[in-house]
Amino acid sequence: MGEKNHSEVIVQPLTPVIGAEIKNMDLGGNSSGTNFELIKEVLHRYQVVFFRNQDITVDAQKDLGELFGELVTHPNDPGLDGHPEVMIIHADESSKRIAGERWHSDVSCTDEPPMGSILRMFQVPRYGGDTLFSSMYAAYDGLSELMREFLSGLRAVHDGAPYYTSVNRKIGRKDAGEGYPKAEHPVVRTHPETGKRGIFVNEIFTTHIVGLEKSESDLVLRFLFEHLKKPEFQCRFRWEKDSIAFWDNRCTQHLAMWDYWPEVRSGYRVTVKGDRPF
Repeated sequence: MGEKNHSEVIVQPLTPVIGAEIKNMDLGGNSSGTNFELIKEVLHRYQVVFFRNQDITVDAQKDLGELFGELVTHPNDPGLDGHPEVMIIHADESSKRIAGERWHSDVSCTDEPPMGSILRMFQVPRYGGDTLFSSMYAAYDGLSELMREFLSGLRAVHDGAPYYTSVNRKIGRKDAGEGYPKAEHPVVRTHPETGKRGIFVNEIFTTHIVGLEKSESDLVLRFLFEHLKKPEFQCRFRWEKDSIAFWDNRCTQHLAMWDYWPEVRSGYRVTVKGDRPF
């Protein structure tokens, strides 16, 4: 797509593979609806879209997400008071953990994993706190043809319980009474809108590959988890106050850096409903 103008709006790619910043676009108020097609186009091409200087309200952030689909609540997070669909992302000197310290796709343990997530940071540390994003298209294309063929028919189990119970234990929160979602998905997923194929296993939620012995499954998953971390598949976003990142969970994974303790990093995230992977 490259850099181009849309009535002074500029699309600036971060890397040739993944990530682009849309400049001079106001996401507040009623303007986001008119930008919908451009945002979707950039998201499909670059998989994660970044915006700066977006001092918008919670309702405006929700409105932006709802352009792309229904908003969903998190299975292990109570959400913002009065806005259960809004997840609070916060770390300070008393935090025992942060959200997203390991590579993952958000809530992949549900039957219909999220289509996308929109995060706005309104308080950031002086240095650090970047988020890394990896293209699962590029990771898939980076495999040999024989490995792609081997993986194409496999399915894997994604289970929320191990991760969410460990999180709750760390922060002293009770587990959800109704339990946590668990689902089976293809190891290689076809994006429903672009038709591209990408790896769809991650080290937070994927427990094993169906039909393989445990030792075989562990080896394949360990290989894939390391493979998708290659720098050539990635971009890195340096947050500023009121920056927004909108990523496509169907074809990316991300990792939040916690290199800023004891400083504060705080924001809100909304998550858009997805569909069943195929």
